Amino acid sequence: MFRESAMPDPSPHTAPDGHARHQTRPVRNLRPLRRLVPYLKPYRWPVAGAALALTVAAGTVLGLGQGLRVLVDQGFATGDEGLLDRALLVLLGVVVLLALATYARFYLVSWLGERVVADLRRDVYDHLLRQSPAFFEVTSTGEMLSRVTTDTTLLQTVIGSSASVALRNLLLLVGGTVMLLVTSGRLTGLVFLVVPLLVVPIMVFGRRVRTLSRISQDRIADVGSQVDETLSAIRTVQAFTQETAERNQFAARTERAFTSAIDRVRARALLTAVVILLVFGAIGVILWIGGHDVLTGRITAGDLSAFVLYAAVVAGAVGAISEVIGDVQRAAGATERLIDIMDTKPDIVPPAHPVPLPDPQRHPIHFVDVRFHYPSRPDRSALDGVRLTVAPGETLAVVGPSGAGKTTVFQLLLRFYDPQSGAIRIGDTDIRRVDPATLRRHIGLVPQDPVIFSTSARENIRYGQPDANDRRVRTAAEAAHALTFLDALPHGLDTHLGEKGVRLSGGQRQRIAIARAILQNPPILLLDEATSALDAESERMVQAALDGLMVGRTTVIIAHRLATVRRADRIVVLDQGRVVASGTHDSLLAEGGLYARLAKLQFTESRKAADTLPEPVAAE
Repeated sequence: MFRESAMPDPSPHTAPDGHARHQTRPVRNLRPLRRLVPYLKPYRWPVAGAALALTVAAGTVLGLGQGLRVLVDQGFATGDEGLLDRALLVLLGVVVLLALATYARFYLVSWLGERVVADLRRDVYDHLLRQSPAFFEVTSTGEMLSRVTTDTTLLQTVIGSSASVALRNLLLLVGGTVMLLVTSGRLTGLVFLVVPLLVVPIMVFGRRVRTLSRISQDRIADVGSQVDETLSAIRTVQAFTQETAERNQFAARTERAFTSAIDRVRARALLTAVVILLVFGAIGVILWIGGHDVLTGRITAGDLSAFVLYAAVVAGAVGAISEVIGDVQRAAGATERLIDIMDTKPDIVPPAHPVPLPDPQRHPIHFVDVRFHYPSRPDRSALDGVRLTVAPGETLAVVGPSGAGKTTVFQLLLRFYDPQSGAIRIGDTDIRRVDPATLRRHIGLVPQDPVIFSTSARENIRYGQPDANDRRVRTAAEAAHALTFLDALPHGLDTHLGEKGVRLSGGQRQRIAIARAILQNPPILLLDEATSALDAESERMVQAALDGLMVGRTTVIIAHRLATVRRADRIVVLDQGRVVASGTHDSLLAEGGLYARLAKLQFTESRKAADTLPEPVAAE
């Protein structure tokens, strides 16, 4: 009779596949990575230690070249066996130093990667929790899950591994270049002729890798979004036998993710291959030229040996940098996706100077000329000039056809949204001047489809009062007529209820939600009538629990059944976002109008349903 759909219309930003996602721009540079600097600042000492270890490791590698030069020119050329023995001892000492520095670098950098990503995940999750429901009207939950998990994991790889590799090889590149100049300026000039040949493919293919990386991440987000949506609605999928369709759709999305990933891998592989071809081809040519210089006496054999080692170090550094630059570019894209979230300001924020909330048990609730439309449907008003007062301790039923605005009343009173005009007041205080957390602690909500978390019954009941002791939890469960079935569970109140309370019936989930509200003990109670979809026995138990919960509280009920309406002190009828009638059940029936028609329709349907019941079969 009085049913309303509270689901908003699809956002204009919803993708063709039905999954809304943020609009993001392509990454043109690595500037987004600067946003990670504040996460590194608290860990200055580990950063300094990693930098020192990295510098020592690079320095020892570069020192090997000079040792090789001395060994060739003064050891092999003169036949000095003592020098050879001393060189071996020095080499072993350098190797030990290199091993220690590498251990310190690997540990400290990996620790930084894990620590920074843990802090970042916490901040992104905290920021998501502060977003209003308007944000989630136009945002796919699966995509947000991808950003909190996949994107941050990518950052962990870069900070804890790729960045270290890149910095180490950058030091080797710079240091090796300096040592090349010191060893032979002529040969070094030939080396630098190759540099433009390396820079061009890195720039061209690097841009391609960035684009393909972003596409690949979006395709992975599509896969995660479908998994989240399908598994959350697995009963509906199976009830409508859509397993094959969902399987085919998932396979198609997985293939798109695979294809985009392979395109990215192919681009990175081609980039690496081109760089290696150019680098080592150039080294071969330079070796040929250097060999002739040794034969003509321009340089010594030791100089050429050191030069070859440094050239190999520089080439290896360039190759390693070309490999990790793709990871760094992907990290820049992931960072930008996370920045999109962090830069999204919540619509509902606490006022700079919040005022105390008046006692709802002594002050009425006023809706004053409230006009509101959902962000996803700005051309349609959900409430249009609503004026309404709920007295302290009054039980008010809100009725009306689907889309009349009943659920919107709850959404605004909880301040999930703010009206575009008008105000909602408790006493003389606009609720926008009150901290939303303070307001919501004074309001208890029992929805028609209660949320049961994947934890124990005890933790579900004290979700709104985490510090409640076991005695208070049992008292609340008893008042909600839930203790009998809870004690019958394998581990009583400590029994894990499964994903979304799968181990409970509909009526049992409702009583858990009522016990949660009883434990919260709020002065204002909002009931999206919890009995309309229950069988007679469950309805009787739930209604008895609700009757006890409503005593002494200001209660607003979205009413679906005449039995609930008749219990209310007053009834407000909404239609197309406007209050069209107000009064008691009998007075509204006498007036005729919308309420009388809805009541008559429900009464007629109830009679028809009763007439179709089968006659009881007599016992033989």
